[in-house]
Amino acid sequence: MKFNIKNIIGITVCLISQGMAAQFYVGAQSGIGNIQSDVNGTAAGNRLGGAIKAGYIYSLTNHIGIGTGVEFSQYKQEVYLNNSSETLTNYEVDPSTSAFLYNITTGDYNEKQTLHAIQIPLFIQYKTNINKGVDFNFRAGAKYFLPVNYKIKATANYVNGTAYYPDVNLNITDLPEYGFGGNSNYSATGEYQTKGIVMSMFELGFTFDMRENNALYAAIFLENGYGSILDQEKDESYIGYNPRSVVERKANGLYSTDKNAKIRPVAFGITLGWNFK
Repeated sequence: MKFNIKNIIGITVCLISQGMAAQFYVGAQSGIGNIQSDVNGTAAGNRLGGAIKAGYIYSLTNHIGIGTGVEFSQYKQEVYLNNSSETLTNYEVDPSTSAFLYNITTGDYNEKQTLHAIQIPLFIQYKTNINKGVDFNFRAGAKYFLPVNYKIKATANYVNGTAYYPDVNLNITDLPEYGFGGNSNYSATGEYQTKGIVMSMFELGFTFDMRENNALYAAIFLENGYGSILDQEKDESYIGYNPRSVVERKANGLYSTDKNAKIRPVAFGITLGWNFK
């Protein structure tokens, strides 16, 4: 799905120019933030995510408004292999430019992921008064989700990397000075390459008047990404090949094993905010 960020920036500028007629808001949201993937053989555990936000809503009628703003969000989760002793294979090239199959086996591999992103929402709000000082609110729209960084910290009890050269039918299992063999207590950090995507957003909640021109906003939200935030050109081994050592192997991450994988954020939870004019 292609998304023209110039369009949303243009609309945002237009709304800013009408700022005197807008209702401003600040707030925070928290809940389950999951980075879903379709990479075979992997599983992820849900953890709390959150965001801080600020923006405004321009009233078109007494019930309808259009809103935008900026948000900074964080997602955290742990990823691991369904079969902790499974061997994964990728093609690599050694310093002599000879291609080989690189086989990686790990014990209790665990990958802690942290994703930070900037989000630019554009939504329609419907509101109606249901009691004195209480309004019902429904928001629906889209967000441009732009990852700032997507870092990983990988650990394993042991890592074993072997090579198979199909052209000469040669297996190499223990040659540490050329990067083949095992080591224990593996720990390394890395980072996924990313790109922006579009998310849908829905909020259902209430505003409670606190004083003149100020109100407390409380809602539940659901956000769903479309496309993939992963941006890489080729499949890679989740623990990289180091042609000079078995110790300092790069952490590429489990999601790097499939360059066509769909990696997308999904979140739901509660939003608390403060509206003012």
